[in-house]
Formats: sequence, C-alpha cells, structure tokens
Amino acid sequence: MKKFFAGLLFLTVLISNGCRPVIDTKTPVPPTEEAPVEEATSTKQPAEEGILAKSDLARETNPQVSEEQRQKLADDTSKFAAAFYQQIRQKEGNIIYSPFSISLALSMTLAGAESTTEQAMMEALQYSLPESQVHQAFNALLLAIEASEQEKPEESEGSEFQLNIANSIWGQSGFPFMSDFLDVLAKHYGAGMYNVDYITNPESARELINQWIEDETEDKIQDLIPPGAITELTRLVLANAIYFNGSWRFPFDEGATHPVPFQLLDGTEATVDMMKLSGESLAYTAGDAFQAVQLPYLSPDFVMTVLVPDEGAFDDFEAALDTEKIKEISANLMWQLLNLEMPKFDFETSTNAKDPLAALGMAEAFQSDAADFSGITDVEDLFISDVLHKATITVDEEGTEAAAATVVIMRAKSAPEPEEPISLVIDRPFLFMIQHQPTGTILFMGRVLEP
Repeated sequence: MKKFFAGLLFLTVLISNGCRPVIDTKTPVPPTEEAPVEEATSTKQPAEEGILAKSDLARETNPQVSEEQRQKLADDTSKFAAAFYQQIRQKEGNIIYSPFSISLALSMTLAGAESTTEQAMMEALQYSLPESQVHQAFNALLLAIEASEQEKPEESEGSEFQLNIANSIWGQSGFPFMSDFLDVLAKHYGAGMYNVDYITNPESARELINQWIEDETEDKIQDLIPPGAITELTRLVLANAIYFNGSWRFPFDEGATHPVPFQLLDGTEATVDMMKLSGESLAYTAGDAFQAVQLPYLSPDFVMTVLVPDEGAFDDFEAALDTEKIKEISANLMWQLLNLEMPKFDFETSTNAKDPLAALGMAEAFQSDAADFSGITDVEDLFISDVLHKATITVDEEGTEAAAATVVIMRAKSAPEPEEPISLVIDRPFLFMIQHQPTGTILFMGRVLEP
C-alpha cells in the first residue's frame, strides 16, 4: 500500500463556567435525518449525536470581502504561526503543529468574546482587521484554500491529494446560547452545534468528541481528549480538524533510499533513511547560514518549504525566524536544478496551547474571574479552560507525477538552469512549513531534530 504524506491535527477549546450552575437539562436528542449547517469541507455527523441548536442561516459561499482584506488575514495568520512557534520551540525533540487550525478554532471562540477579552484575543492572534471583519475574511480564506484542492491536474487521475477542514461545536443540552453567536459560526465557519450532556455524563461527551476526531482524521488521531479534561462544568467545546494527504509532484526514487548518518544538535549521530531526488528543477535559495528548498504537491497551490540551517547555526536561525524572514526566504526562491537528499520522518506532537497563548497576550480568556464571553451566553460567566492540539506527519518517497503542477509553479518565477545540479543533503536538523501558495497561509509548521 502506498504511504503518502499526511498531516493531521485536531484542536479543542473547552469553555467552562467557574461555579456549578443550577439549570434545566434535557436528555440528548436521538439521531435524526437532519444534517447540521454545512461544515467547511465535511458533512459527517457523530454516529450517536443530535442537534441541540443551530442557526437557520447557511454558510455564505460568496462573502463580501475584498482581496486585500482576505490577504491581510492570511498575513496575520502567518505572523501568528511564527509567534506561536517562538513560544513552543523550547520543547524537546521534533515539533509539528498547525497554526492555521489554532487560529481557526480560536476565531470561532472570538465570535463570543467581548470587551478586554476580545481585545486580548485579537492581540494574541495577531489580527489587524477589526473583529467585525475577521469572520467574513476567514470564510473567504477557507473558500480560497478549499478551491485550490480542486486544482489537481487531470493527468494525475488516481493519484493522492486530499485536504479536509472540518469544524464542529459541542454544547451543553438545555443551555441558552446567543443566536448571534450561532449565526456567525454557521455563516462563516459552516459549523452547527451538537447536543451533549456534560453535567450528568461528561465521559460520554468526551467519547463522542474523540470519535468525531477519529472520523475526521481517518482514524489517525485517537483519544486526543484525555479523561478528566471534560467535566460537569464544561459547557462548550469548539473543535477543528485538518487532514492533508498529498503525493509529491516529483516523487523520490524509492529504490535509492538508504541508511546514512544524521547529525544531531548535541554532536552525536543517528542513522536515518535518506531519500534521493536527482536532477529535478525545484525552487531553491541559499542565504546567510541556511539553505531552503520547496517541494510541490500534485495540487500546484500547495508546497512544503524546507529550511536547512548550516551546521552549528540551527539555534540562532530558529530564534530569529519570524514572518518577515519567511517572506524574505520565499521571495528569494529561484528555480534550480537540484540533487536533493532528505530523510524520511514520521512523528506526532501533542501541545496544550494554553500557556503559549497566555504568553502571547490572551491570559484573560483563561481566567474565570476576568474572561468575558457574554457574546456566547448571558446566563453564566464562561472562560477557556484548555486548548488541546495534536498533529502528526509522515514524509516518504511515494507519489505520482502530474505535469501541470510544474507549469503553474514555473510561471510564477523562472531562472536559467545551471550547468550542474546543486547538491543539497539534509543530514542535520531542519524546519519545514506546508503552505497554501496563493495566500501564503501556513497550514503546518514544525522542525525535525531527529527523524
């Protein structure tokens, strides 16, 4: 069976009240034929879950957003990607996360934030648009990314490329949620609300949400929400999942993969399976103490950018990485004939994003005595108790060629090919990003210290 690149993740925002309330509860509604408001790219429903509340509004498929507004939001999500990375880079080992997913799930939460809590979240998420424009712009950005998924060339029929973005909301049965809040989530995020009973059966609710995660990620992520994370005080869970499965435009030669030494940061070596790609024209640049290369997928709008600091320069390069540096590297990429050697890698990362987000300025949202989510409900005071994030990535040789991808990319930028290919051997720690090229949106970001 072929094993293509796959990036998968899930984010939950658990919103709880600070004291035990006295409210009426209802028995969860049994499954019905009615489907929730259209999700971003998925219409799956939990197997045993009904609808508690949903807006009557359908998702807007032609939001009234200028291209400038959409691009400004895309740039802001990239600023958040770099800022969040700086908060988590002290973690040990490999890292994989999706800044886009975190931005998306927290933007849904932002729809119910008010006063200084709203301001703090806007600051942490690096948004420069007014809050009133963020949700429409996010919808437009999602639609642009979803449209790019359909750009797989006809010649690649049968090859693998899939991008799925799904949102869901899980609310306490019988709890009064603001109609304006539900309207925003339906119109701009395509999300309906599922009925669960946290008060009398939090464990059942946790299992239902975890099952939704498994369904949306092709069973790659299981039991993300641990026991105890959802309690009888939980009132709302906002969830986002992204599944990416794309074969390379230029697949590596599977027969050429061989074990080689990989230099670790502590000076020792590990043996890795090194893939080889010979004599391909790829977007490449070499800068001050680093090299960078872009690997296109079958859908020409998606690429993996690999950043390879020189030996001994990883820490300094990582510490200086920000959105301006990323833009500078992207602008300097030129088509070059390349002999590339790159290790296979396969790992996952779990992150509680609460502390990094608090450090970025939204600590108030996590404080039961300060958070203002009165845009969600006026019955109780809600706050965010946890933001759980998990991602996994697999990179190997396989995939199917599609000529149209090269044409689209090469029209963007071109340069004369050198007489001899440049040789790039990635035998030391490196960073990577998976980007939507038309908008520059960073879907996934991470590093590989030991493949």
